Parts: sequence; structure tokens; C-alpha cells
Amino acid sequence: MADRKSLPVYSRRLREAREARDISQRALGIKAGLDEFVASTRVNRYETGVHQPDLQTLQRLAAVLQLPVAYFYAEDDELAQLIANFKGRNKGKR
Repeated sequence: MADRKSLPVYSRRLREAREARDISQRALGIKAGLDEFVASTRVNRYETGVHQPDLQTLQRLAAVLQLPVAYFYAEDDELAQLIANFKGRNKGKR
């Protein structure tokens, strides 16, 4: 596996968010609407940087993980955490 710092930022963020929620690659993929037979493989390929999810797929993955899409593209760890916290804080205000 490639060094985590050399992975695309969306790959690192996706893995971090999934692991923080203690959800398997397969379960995440299925909840996001991916075919159950390829869900694990597809999420794995997103996390390893082999493939990049299209916007609609990333939106569905983000919804399952309860994070905004911007979180997955924040290159700075501190900014990513601020984005994640902002989403959680404003959940009940809409």
C-alpha cells in the first residue's frame, strides 16, 4: 500500500471517516447504494487511490458518513476537522 501521505486527499479522508465510524468498506458501499457484490472492492479502490469516486457517489458516501463533501477535499487536517465539526453543529438548525 502507498504511504498515506502520498494518497489523494479524498482517499485518506474517506478511510479516516469510515474507520472513525467503525463501518466496513462493504457496509459503507451498500449503504451508499453501491451493488452489494462490488461494494467492498469499490470503496477499497477509492481509499487506495486506484479510482476516484464521481461527485454523486462521493455525495452518497458523505451522507452515510454524515460529513459534507468538502471534508473529503480539505488538504489541511485542521480545516478538515473544522468542516466536520461545523456539519455536526449545524445538523439541527436546518
